[in-house]
Amino acid sequence: MLDLKEVNTKMPHSATFENLKNKLEENKPLAEFSTFNTGGPAKWFVLADTVEILAEALKMAHQKQIKHVVIGGGSNLLISDDGFDGLVIKVALKGLKLASETIIECSAGESLMDLIRFMAENSLTGLEFASGIAGTVGGAIYGNAGAYGGEIKDVLTSVTLVDVEGNIKKVAPDYCKFQYRDSYLKKSKEIVAQACFSFEKGNKDIINQKIEEILAIRAGKHPVDGKTAGSFFKNIPDPKEKYGKLAAGKLLEEAGAKELVVGGAAVYEKHANMIINTNNATSKDIRELADMMKKKVYDKFGIELEEEVITIGKF
Repeated sequence: MLDLKEVNTKMPHSATFENLKNKLEENKPLAEFSTFNTGGPAKWFVLADTVEILAEALKMAHQKQIKHVVIGGGSNLLISDDGFDGLVIKVALKGLKLASETIIECSAGESLMDLIRFMAENSLTGLEFASGIAGTVGGAIYGNAGAYGGEIKDVLTSVTLVDVEGNIKKVAPDYCKFQYRDSYLKKSKEIVAQACFSFEKGNKDIINQKIEEILAIRAGKHPVDGKTAGSFFKNIPDPKEKYGKLAAGKLLEEAGAKELVVGGAAVYEKHANMIINTNNATSKDIRELADMMKKKVYDKFGIELEEEVITIGKF
């Protein structure tokens, strides 16, 4: 979830925005908000733990023409070593509940894995495919997260959004115009505050077994405890391939990307589409390594890989 409008920044006055009183922080370190664990500070930072704070922060940024970004769990972010010279709004909205026997209402700041566990606890099925995907529910909707042929849009029934002027509205999934790892929200700059998901009743034991099976598969090829953003590049649409996608990791491996290292950043030995921070890597290391990986694939196959990871700040 992000807005990279480049405009001049002015110091916001929290007194003008009563809801942000004691919420604005200056020179806030951002590395802890990225799973890469890299990046410099934000000029200003707001932890939006209520819809009202989120709306007020967006309205403030819009009215005062402050360049800003909105982040979720930070699982697909690469933050500049220089940080971000503007306002960073961290969505931290919490809340999970059954709205009916098969509908779950979930706030955007909840982790996707917590939603999956809550689904299983209530003997509901439909989101097992996303087991192990890092990040928040809001971020998953924003980028239409998915795996194994499933996507978050498949179980979504409604989304509550906050626009740049702080207005709150509830929309149907079609409004988001979901595509592969993409949504209209990236253009409209509207931020997910809450969502409702529709599932089917199922057997709790079978559901949990499927979740554990997928987690085990991921553990075998993903750096579970590593500092990584997961898949760095999007897979390539190809109807001849399983799930209709040609794996970027396959192209990277065949192009010889697994041997690449830049400073403290390295391509993960078990998955060529993942970069890990092995030893105090900088964001510059990671950026340079990603560029080398792209070049390897282009030189061998003539294919330009598209990044799944979002960059914040100047590189």
